[in-house]
Amino acid sequence: MKPYLAEFFQVVKDLNTSEQGLTGAEAGRRLSETGPNKLKEGKKVSLISRFFKELADPMIIILIAAAVVSGITAVYSGESFTDVIIIMAVVIINAVLGVVQENKAEKAIAALQEIAAATSKVVRDGRQVTIKSEELVPGDVIILEAGDAVPADARIIENASLKVEEAALTGESVPVNKTADALNLGAEKDIPLGDRKNMVYMGSTIVYGRGRAVLTGTGMDTEMGKIADALTNSKDDLTPLQKKLNQLSKVLSFLVIGICLFIFALDVFRAYPDITGAKMLDTFMVAVSLAVAAIPEGLAAVVTIVLSMGVTRMSKRNAVIRKLTAVETLGCTQIICSDKTGTLTQNKMTVVEHSSADIPELAKAMTLCSDAVLDEQNEAVGEPTECALVNDAFSLGLSKTDLMEQYPRLGEAPFDSMRKMMSTVHKTPEHAILQYTKGAPDEVLKRCTSMWDGSREIPLTDSLRQEILSENKHMADQALRVLCGAMRVWDSSPASFDAEFLEQELCYLGLSGMIDPIRPEVRDAISECKSAGIRPVMITGDHRDTAVAIARQLGILRDDSEAITGSQLNDMSDEELFRDVEHFSVYARVQPEHKVRIVKAWKSKGRITAMTGDGVNDAPSIKSADIGVGMGITGTDVTKNVADMVLADDNFATIVSAVGEGRRIYDNIRKSIQFLLSSNLAEVLAIFFSTILGFTILKPVHLLWINLITDCFPALALGMEHEEEDIMKRAPRSADDGIFAGGLGFDVAFQGVLITLLTMSAYFIGHYVESGRLEIAASADGMTMAFLTLSMVEIFHSFNMRSRRASVFRIHGHNIFLWGAMALSFLCTTAVIYVPFLRNAFGFTHITLAEYGLSMALAVVIIPIMELVKFIQRRLHK
Repeated sequence: MKPYLAEFFQVVKDLNTSEQGLTGAEAGRRLSETGPNKLKEGKKVSLISRFFKELADPMIIILIAAAVVSGITAVYSGESFTDVIIIMAVVIINAVLGVVQENKAEKAIAALQEIAAATSKVVRDGRQVTIKSEELVPGDVIILEAGDAVPADARIIENASLKVEEAALTGESVPVNKTADALNLGAEKDIPLGDRKNMVYMGSTIVYGRGRAVLTGTGMDTEMGKIADALTNSKDDLTPLQKKLNQLSKVLSFLVIGICLFIFALDVFRAYPDITGAKMLDTFMVAVSLAVAAIPEGLAAVVTIVLSMGVTRMSKRNAVIRKLTAVETLGCTQIICSDKTGTLTQNKMTVVEHSSADIPELAKAMTLCSDAVLDEQNEAVGEPTECALVNDAFSLGLSKTDLMEQYPRLGEAPFDSMRKMMSTVHKTPEHAILQYTKGAPDEVLKRCTSMWDGSREIPLTDSLRQEILSENKHMADQALRVLCGAMRVWDSSPASFDAEFLEQELCYLGLSGMIDPIRPEVRDAISECKSAGIRPVMITGDHRDTAVAIARQLGILRDDSEAITGSQLNDMSDEELFRDVEHFSVYARVQPEHKVRIVKAWKSKGRITAMTGDGVNDAPSIKSADIGVGMGITGTDVTKNVADMVLADDNFATIVSAVGEGRRIYDNIRKSIQFLLSSNLAEVLAIFFSTILGFTILKPVHLLWINLITDCFPALALGMEHEEEDIMKRAPRSADDGIFAGGLGFDVAFQGVLITLLTMSAYFIGHYVESGRLEIAASADGMTMAFLTLSMVEIFHSFNMRSRRASVFRIHGHNIFLWGAMALSFLCTTAVIYVPFLRNAFGFTHITLAEYGLSMALAVVIIPIMELVKFIQRRLHK
């Protein structure tokens, strides 16, 4: 029988489980049989496929063609196959490195996904525990609460006003009311999925109420599993920067092909009509040299690696990046809209004050009207505010465990952020029916008609109401979070547990004031925000006075006029909010929909805005923000799933830290881009001008070696550079800035020309040392010195790139990766020149120590020249 047609106890029996859930051992056995509770993933690309994909790059194909032509020529002429071997060796090494780098990036992202893995509350061995959703098995009993994503298909066995959004499966946007009852529509009828009111399905979301359900299907055995193929074929999106770099690569490719054709045609024209096969080959190899010189082969790999390593580093600082695009956007953040509780405060609520004629009765009401419970050590477990109330009652001798036995819950109207209240209905030891309601004082008081004076109900007069509101303000002024308790006596069980029906004609019991201390590190984080040109904005459901008191302690606002309430916001049009949004730093008593309006107002001002949230109703504002930030501890599955970043510690300071890390990553990527493009521009110019002048300064294999050894590794090392001292003292960069913004284009051009001049100077000095004449002609010494100078000038220049403007001698700390890249490049370059078989393979000649010293001196010159240029740039900036 289908589970939705059977009574829940029959479903439990059929699945060989119980309402107390499975044992850990049985769950482990079932997991080995059914496999993990996850949808089938798309096919992984094999390493060999990735290798051939690397070889399919247009520039690599050109190199392979060059190797083939060289091989054919060598066969017919009887010359050495050295060029062929070296070209193919470098091509293969480059492809292998590409595969390794891509694999590293994928592993880093996979590790992040593991950190951000979904979890579920499940009953195992009779206890409620939280486990990874992929470890769930059929027969598990799961706990469902508002904001949870349903982890698998399940039959409801306990229902408290459960409402589920199933749009992903049914297309119906209106939440569905659920039941634990069997559907009495006939065993033979196949009920449409949308009408199965006692089932919940993977891919749906709990939007209201709570309940328990027993899993009937996991992984590919779910309804979502039937459409899994449609979910696994999507491609990973590239970040805006990666897209821009891909466009740049295409432009460079077409430009290079054009230059190569021009040079090839020019050489053929100059040699005509005496053109020979050997001359054609030389001309072809010159064109290949230009192609090799112009394309920064490692650029895309460097950006991917730096991004993936950066987000891994963020995860270690409790900021889990779910979308790579967030890394770039973080560096542009101008506004951070943050919740108060748990983000700016410690979320360790403690009741410190009561205002009631009967404190024990108030405490009993507060603890029964909550979902927090006492564990075996009599410590409250659950939502922090409710835990504070349960602990408070326990300190007064009222155990929640004992009270639940004496006053069993018959029904409830769960908490809702719109009405800011929760109500529960209980059976008393005297068999009477008693309702308790707790919530925001102003909202609860609206529904109170009487007041408990300690022994009886008395009418709630306007003067008494005013006294209660004054006491509420007094407590809020002390930065206390205040909740109001009320009750209602029923002659019999209520006809409905709907909030509208229950929450009226209430009897006021009193106020409980609790303190949630601010996080000590947040005050410094707020200060850092301001120095970084970022404006912090507090958004809370708390009373205005409480919000203002906390905001003043943190330095978020200076004047009370900077605070506004949700009701005031309701009276403002979107145009008025757009006009005045810059004036407000604190929003109190807000509804979730207010958050969306606040985000849109800031975005309309052109500000890059981050928004935090934890509740299911926060999802729209998080999604509409430039950076959506979900809470990892208190956040619901819904908010985590739509967020760009999840805070593992729910801490505002972590957001600020992530902004700084985002700036560091983007800075380092730009440094790597500048280094690679200036180096490759120098190679292009050197090849171009030497070809025009009629001599060969470097061969394709030389450039391949330089690009592989002295370009790629320093560029990666620059990606690991520490943040600069002033990184959080700069204004946020514009999100519209292109790759060459901030003078980077000029820097690339200037540095490329400078490196070209140093390289060509080395060539002519080598030729002069070799021949004693200054002339334009072929020179073995010149080529060897040019190779050494170009290789080492790029290495020394990478140290200049540790900061685009600051002096390299004033940068604190050391980049051990850059020193490692320098040592590797130095040893490899020297070996190519002085190890005989390598020197012969590359076509170099033995140079004297004097020539070696001259080449190194020319390479080092790049540092003082750049120091002078940076000094001038700093002065011009001031």
